Amino acid sequence: MVKIEPLSRHIVVPMDLLLLADPSQERVFAYVQSGSCYVAIHEQDIIGVYVLSPTSKDIVEIMNIAVKEAWQGRGIGKQLVNHAISEVKKTGAQSIEIGTGNSSIAQLAIYQKCGFRMTSIERDFFLKHYDEPIYENGIRCLDMIRLSLSL
Repeated sequence: MVKIEPLSRHIVVPMDLLLLADPSQERVFAYVQSGSCYVAIHEQDIIGVYVLSPTSKDIVEIMNIAVKEAWQGRGIGKQLVNHAISEVKKTGAQSIEIGTGNSSIAQLAIYQKCGFRMTSIERDFFLKHYDEPIYENGIRCLDMIRLSLSL
């Protein structure tokens, strides 16, 4: 059984997992410091993580969501997204947002299955904000696809 809970203060932030979803250690460190980190735990092993960060009084963004490679394809990502939606609803925010790369095909499918709709594309986002090229699914990650869900 997998349980999802806020990262407790005595547990080290799972940077290895967070870096699966965002290769910029500087960016990850910045939003972990300003956001709320949640972890998926199976038998005391952290197998997934996500970070929420308010962007305004009415909007909260999922800044990062990642699942250990050995656990991918088992519905953990969808559980994390649904948990994030539940947590954001508790805050009274009006919507939840998430951004992902144009090459993140599986993630785009999960977010849409959870009710998110595409709202915009930030062209060349990954060219402007990352020094090294990023490839997923044989596709170069260039553009940020922004999605949102009204609560």
